[in-house]
This record gives sequence, structure tokens and C-alpha cells, in this order.
Amino acid sequence: MSQPVYEFNAEIRTDLGKGASRRLRHEGKVPAILYGGDKEAVSLTLIHDKIINAADHEGFYSHILTLHIDGKKHQAILKDVQRHPFKPKITHLDFQRVSAKEELHTNVPLHFIGEEAVKKAGGVVVHQLNDIEITCLPKDLPEFIEIDVSGLGVGDNIHLSQVTAPKGVTFVELTRGADHDSVVVTVSKPKGEKVSDDAPEAPETDVAGEDKE
Repeated sequence: MSQPVYEFNAEIRTDLGKGASRRLRHEGKVPAILYGGDKEAVSLTLIHDKIINAADHEGFYSHILTLHIDGKKHQAILKDVQRHPFKPKITHLDFQRVSAKEELHTNVPLHFIGEEAVKKAGGVVVHQLNDIEITCLPKDLPEFIEIDVSGLGVGDNIHLSQVTAPKGVTFVELTRGADHDSVVVTVSKPKGEKVSDDAPEAPETDVAGEDKE
């Protein structure tokens, strides 16, 4: 299945500073910056509505994006998003240029499958990580990494070293040593299960018998 394409029109901006950015936001635009590669950083503006709609999709944060600037296409990945503290607005974007020959350093989301089987067996799946830091060439960038938890029981877990990396992808944490082999997902007992297990033992409350003495 082909990955969706994220393309946005962007304009170069020369009017910089907080005041200029505030005016842009009032006009329904988002200030941004494109940097990286062997080129200078470029300040941009994008249409806010286009960005906020894309921001609802997981792929916006992990796909290679295409920016149309002055009639030319620029491939980039999203490196940072700044949001308004309480309004549903994006206030600034950081994009990093992508070169087909240079490795990317980014995070991709994790998708867990088989959780229903764990629930039916009486377990609760606890996600310790929701994404993984990776390096890879742009052509190898996965949309997400899938982890099957259907075979796990209560007390089981999956470490990062047990996750199969897609072809061409390296998990950054594992390059830092064995002590960085993080737990990705665990299975625990449902909350309150201990209480119900112990309930039958309630008759042991023969503490009242002590009063008889």
C-alpha cells in the first residue's frame, strides 16, 4: 500500500521578528523554518488551515514531506512543532531538508497489534514507548513499526532488541549499549484484580476471636 503524500505550498518570508510572526498568525499563516543539508536556513510561511488538518494525521510527523517554494520542490521531515498553550493553533514549524544520499535521524510511531487477545486472556497491555528513534536513508523510512503482542501473558514484556527493525533501519538506542535496551511494552494484571483474588480470604478475620480471650 503506497504511503500518502504530504505536500504544502510555502512562501519565503523576509519580514522577521516576533511582531511579524504575530501579524502572520492573524492572517491565518504559520511561520516556519527550513534548514539542513549544505544550504542556508530559509524562513517560510504556510497556510495554517492546511497544516492543522495535516497535523491530525500520524503520517505528518513521520513521512517525508514536500514543500513547494518558488516553483521548486523541497523534500523535508518535520523536526519540531510549536503549539499555542490553550488554543487549537500551531505557532511555528521546523523542517529539515532531506537528501536521498544522507541518513535521516528521526522518530517513527509504534503500532501494537494483538491487544484484544491479551485482554481476553486477562492481561492489560501497557505501552512503555509510543515511538522509536531511528536512522535510515529516506527511501527506507517506515510509516510506522508494528509490534505483535498477541502471544504475551501477564508479566511478559518486549524489549527493543526483540523488535524486528525494517530493512535499512537502525534503532538508535541499541547502538548506545546493552543498558539502552528499553522495555517497549509490558502486560500487567487488571487493576483491582488483587483485591478480588484476596476477597475469599476475608473470613480469616478471626481477629474478632481475640476479643473473646
